[in-house]
Amino acid sequence: MPRTSSLFRTIRLTAMVAIGGLLLTVVGAGSAAAGEPRYHPSRLAHVGTAGQVIVVTAPSWRSTHATLRAYERDGNGGWREVVAATPARLGWSGLYLAAQRRQGSGKTPAGTFAIPSAFGRLPDPGTDLPYTQFDRNDAWTYNPRNPYTYNVFQTADVSWASYGSYVEELWGYGRQYRYVAVLDYNLPEGPIRTDGQGIRRTTVPANTKAGGGIFLHVTDGRSTAGCIAIPQDVMRGVLDWLDPARKPVIVVGPEAVIDRM
Repeated sequence: MPRTSSLFRTIRLTAMVAIGGLLLTVVGAGSAAAGEPRYHPSRLAHVGTAGQVIVVTAPSWRSTHATLRAYERDGNGGWREVVAATPARLGWSGLYLAAQRRQGSGKTPAGTFAIPSAFGRLPDPGTDLPYTQFDRNDAWTYNPRNPYTYNVFQTADVSWASYGSYVEELWGYGRQYRYVAVLDYNLPEGPIRTDGQGIRRTTVPANTKAGGGIFLHVTDGRSTAGCIAIPQDVMRGVLDWLDPARKPVIVVGPEAVIDRM
């Protein structure tokens, strides 16, 4: 009997130590995440399985200035910073929740967005994203009266005069569009087909009230109409780093609530 009781006490003690160690591991991991700044990927609510995360934080909803950082998973359950704090410019009237943002507001949408493709005036810098080097014919259209071409990249050699101010003729943006990453904000969900004139049209239009043409691109030092703009050398490096196989996302918002974006 004494030997049996001693054995049970030993087993119980061993089990308690094991459970205690497990609890310390879990609490320690949680504490480590809690100790990170709000913008750290370990604290962001909607990054999911993304292996690459760009984070853009602003001091307030009204700010036109922000800071961009980028991270990648390190293979050991953690994150490695690959782009240190970099100055960025936002829309001329600050930030607004993506679900409530409207065309012409001058606001950068806040939220978490995929990065499906890229384009630029300069040749492909080596990105693994689908990349188009545009020419003088190319445009980005978002005229609400033409919903099937709303928020669609265009390569047709046609006049876009009928679109008025609801078109970006890309060549005219000079250095700002030397390198551009497209954000999945209000992009049409349906397949896109090219008609007889070479105009690209979607089968399922995007929300024509929400605006479009939201990009990460090269800064000219000024605020934007809703995009995020950073120095050219950083922008080129970001494109070279982005890999669609790693499901890259960008998270945008005020620093005080970035972990909920």
